[in-house]
Amino acid sequence: MTEDQILALLGDSGIYIFGAILLFVVIFKGVRIVPQSEKHVVERFGRLRSVLGPGINFIVPFLDVVRHKISILERQLPNATQDAITKDNVLVQIDTSVFYRILEPEKTVYRIRDVDAAIATTVAGIVRAEIGKMDLDEVQSNRAQLIGQIQTSVEDAVDDWGIEVTRAEILDVNLDQATRDAMLQQLNAERARRAQVTEAEGSKRAVELNADAQLYAAEQIAKARRIEADAEAYATSVVAKAIQENGLEAAQYQVALKQVAALNALGAGDGKQTILLPANALEAFGDAFKMLKGRS
Repeated sequence: MTEDQILALLGDSGIYIFGAILLFVVIFKGVRIVPQSEKHVVERFGRLRSVLGPGINFIVPFLDVVRHKISILERQLPNATQDAITKDNVLVQIDTSVFYRILEPEKTVYRIRDVDAAIATTVAGIVRAEIGKMDLDEVQSNRAQLIGQIQTSVEDAVDDWGIEVTRAEILDVNLDQATRDAMLQQLNAERARRAQVTEAEGSKRAVELNADAQLYAAEQIAKARRIEADAEAYATSVVAKAIQENGLEAAQYQVALKQVAALNALGAGDGKQTILLPANALEAFGDAFKMLKGRS
């Protein structure tokens, strides 16, 4: 093989090799594989051309350039502490934490330079504004409501940046020592007041229950007296009817029975060995037996 043939062969091979290299470069430049967690911003001559989503994408080689690779994973800003003054003029320190993710990278890239610093500044201003609308007690007791208001306000503020605020948390509300001491005194005073109120209510309830018990006892005594009076009236009516039907003997018979019953009661006492009897006691017994004998 002559020298001219070798040069001709190398020339033809060089063209093929150059063509193969050019084809490889075109494919390399024109095909973009985007991970699931990213989006790529493509520019053409310095202007926004498109945003590539996850998967295989095709661009025009040498004209289109992937200028920005943006992660769409959720991010957390560093915990921040800012001072705020409540509606009742109490200085508090608020520890906040914000989570966000980028939804529209083209807005984030071309409208804001430092997105983390911008969100942190926005959150600090909104927290101070929201805290200034509430008293200290409301800040402590309505933390969930305060977090919701802060998140809504932050979402509205960062909407033009293509960002979604997923969570905004208030980690802690710190007070200075003087305010803590004052709150502790107030808490102790409130506890003492509640204890006094509870004790007073207990005394009041005891008096009410005692009065109810006395009223119930009086009602029962009155009921018993009424029953005794009804029984006595019935017995009197029976005696009166007997006297009306049998005359004086029935009355004498009842009187004799009463005398006998009284003597029995007198003799039933413990340790009584000497009993004084009225002079007509034996006559009362005799009259009672006579009347019983007569009735039988």
